[in-house]
Amino acid sequence: MTQRLTDDLINSIPYAKMLGVKAEFSDGGLLLILPYLKSNIGNPTLPALHGGAIGGFMEVCAMAELRRRAPELPFAKPIGVNIDYLRRGKPVETFARADIFKEGARVSNVRVRAWQESEDKPIAALSGHFLLPKAK
Repeated sequence: MTQRLTDDLINSIPYAKMLGVKAEFSDGGLLLILPYLKSNIGNPTLPALHGGAIGGFMEVCAMAELRRRAPELPFAKPIGVNIDYLRRGKPVETFARADIFKEGARVSNVRVRAWQESEDKPIAALSGHFLLPKAK
């Protein structure tokens, strides 16, 4: 998938657009970037990223990775998502990468890690099941 197609994919998700999500390929895989935006701050006293912004960012990452495999189909729909918040999201760029653990005929299991300074120190992790669209 080219960078232009990847950008078009992300821009087709209104919430991703609102968050300011960017996409690029790194190490042969899709890497999403959540830039620091004041509107993504949930606690201005610390300051810390809003948990909903982090969770939504990771859900977008999972859906984008699934769609990247079948760009002609509609987006997969989340069935069940669990998020572990591991560290405070600082007011800096945040990165995420999704791994598809199991892809069946109708459901996929996806794991996403979000980090800031180091991929070895995730700030949050998502595990989710997504309903795959039927091929026409």
